[in-house]
Amino acid sequence: MKSEESKVVLGIRDVPPPGKFLVLSLQHLFAMFGATILVPYLVGLSPAIALISSGMGTLAFLLITKGQVPAYLGSSFAFIAPIIAAQTSGGPGAAMVGSFLAGVVYGIVALVIKVSGHRWLMKLLPPVVVGPVIIVIGLSLASTAVGMAMNNPDGDYSLQHFSVALVTLAIVIISSIFLKGFFNLIPVLIGIIGGYTYAAINGLVDWTPVRNASIIEMPEFIIPFVSYTPQITIDIILLMVPVAIVTLSEHIGHQMVLSKIVNKDLIQKPGLHRSILGDGVATMLAALIGGPPNTTYGENIGVLAITRVFSVFVIGGGAVIALCFGFIGKITALISSIPTPVMGGVSILLFGIIASSGLRMLIDSRVNLDDKRNLIITSVILVIGIGGAFIRVSEQFEVHGMALAAIVGIVLNLVLPGREDTTSEDLYEVGKDNNDSVA
Repeated sequence: MKSEESKVVLGIRDVPPPGKFLVLSLQHLFAMFGATILVPYLVGLSPAIALISSGMGTLAFLLITKGQVPAYLGSSFAFIAPIIAAQTSGGPGAAMVGSFLAGVVYGIVALVIKVSGHRWLMKLLPPVVVGPVIIVIGLSLASTAVGMAMNNPDGDYSLQHFSVALVTLAIVIISSIFLKGFFNLIPVLIGIIGGYTYAAINGLVDWTPVRNASIIEMPEFIIPFVSYTPQITIDIILLMVPVAIVTLSEHIGHQMVLSKIVNKDLIQKPGLHRSILGDGVATMLAALIGGPPNTTYGENIGVLAITRVFSVFVIGGGAVIALCFGFIGKITALISSIPTPVMGGVSILLFGIIASSGLRMLIDSRVNLDDKRNLIITSVILVIGIGGAFIRVSEQFEVHGMALAAIVGIVLNLVLPGREDTTSEDLYEVGKDNNDSVA
C-alpha cells in the first residue's frame, strides 16, 4: 500500500485545476528566484533578463524533452567566475560568446549519446558513484544557504537576519507537515510569504525600488551584431567551454534525482540526450539575449519532492510567469525586495532534500558500505566534493568540487577490484511494483 508521503498529487502530464494552477506555478518561481537573480547581480548582468532567459530556457527544455521531464532551469553558479573573467578581458559580449559555445558542447554531447546510446555512460556512473555525488550536489550548497541565512548584506553575522531565516524555515516545515489539502502543496510559497512578512516587521524590507519602478520596463538585452560583434577566441574557449564539464555532471545528477523522486527512468525515456540538448539550447538562448547560462535547478527538485506535484504544466506555468515578470518593473522590484535570509531559510531545506535524495539512492540500490571498495569510493567522493578540492590546470581552467569528485569516483570505480557489472539504471527497478502509477 502506498504511503501518504509517496502519494503522487499530480503526475507529470496532469493538468492542475485552474484555481491551483497559478499558486503552484508561483511556488516554483519563488523557489528558483533567489539563486537565479543572485547570479546576474554577482556578474553585473540584468536580473530581468535572467528571469526572461530562465522562462524561455525552461519552455524550450520542456518542448525538447517532449513534456516528460519536470525540471525548471535557472542561472548557473558554475559560470560566475568565468563570466567575470570574460567580461574583464572582452566585455559582456565575450561572456555571451563563451556561454553560447558552452551550450554548443551540450549539443555535441547529446548527439554522441543519441548515436552511441547512454549505457556506456551509465556504466561509468553506478549507484556507488552517483549517490555520493548527489549528496555532494546538495551539501556543497550548504554554506551558501547558511551564509544567506546568517549574514547581513555586509557579510557579517546578524542574529536578526538569522532569526528571519529560522522563522521562514519553521513556517515551511510546519506547513509541509501539518497543513492539509491545497495548503499542503505550497509550503515553500507560504514560507516565503511568512518570512517576508516577518522580515518587513523587523525593518529588513526596502520598498523604495518598488515605488520607483515603472509598471512596464524593457530590459537592456545584449544581442549579437546589435550590442556587440561576436568574436571567437582561444582565450574565450579555454575560459568558458570547460565549465560545461561541471554543469554536465550536475545535469546527470539532477536527472537521477528526478528519476528517483518521480519513480520513472528519465534517462531512458525521453532520454539523456534530450535533456542534455534541452539544457544546452536553454544556455544558448540565454546567451543570445544577454542572460547567464542556464542549468536544471536543485531548488525546484526540492519543491517536487516536498509537494509531490510533478506536473510539467505547473513547471511551464512558472516559466511563463517568469518570462512575463521580466518585463514588469514593479513585480521584478517587489520580488527583488525579498531579503536574502528569507531565501536562505528556504534553501536550507531544499538543498538538504537534494542531499537526502542521494542518501536514499544508496539505500534503495542496496549499496553495501561494509564492502571496503564501496566505502572507499563513497568516502573519497564526499570529502573531495564537500571539501571543495580542485585541480588548477591554468589560471583560466580548473576542475573543482562536484566535477572533480565525480571524476575521482569514476576512476576509483574503474580501477579498484571487485566491480559489479551493474549500472545506475538498476536502482530504478527497486520498489517499482509499489509505485507503478506514478505519471
